[in-house]
Amino acid sequence: PPAHSHSDWIGPPDKHSNLRPVIFYVPPDESALERRLREARQEAQASNQRFWARHNRAFRQEKEEFIYSRLKAKGLEMRDESGQKATLNAEEMADFYKDFLSKNLKKHLQYNRDWYKRNFRITFLMGQVALVRALRWLRRRKKNVEQ
Repeated sequence: PPAHSHSDWIGPPDKHSNLRPVIFYVPPDESALERRLREARQEAQASNQRFWARHNRAFRQEKEEFIYSRLKAKGLEMRDESGQKATLNAEEMADFYKDFLSKNLKKHLQYNRDWYKRNFRITFLMGQVALVRALRWLRRRKKNVEQ
């Protein structure tokens, strides 16, 4: 982002995780509490990127293996005579999706628990930052009224 920017920048979706990365704005007068909030948000983003990149890589690999094994069982090749990639019907793919989700249920439950913990912490820090800013604003307003 340009030096004059005063906001977070959101990039295009990552090719592995499909999540949009964020470059967080760091104000020059960032307080310790604001820094903790920003760092918690950065850590949550990094954790989400790692999880979904691994998950999507495993998904793609297992999907290809599933398609290959089903096509092989039918006596078909991965590409047809015209060179196009062979596919399975929706019912056959539904079997794969169901099995993949069942097999990864514990990973998803753990991810959700971690996600909720991180977001609760971020929300709590956001509340603290908002309270500190509101009190600072009230003090300044009171000072201006007295003058």
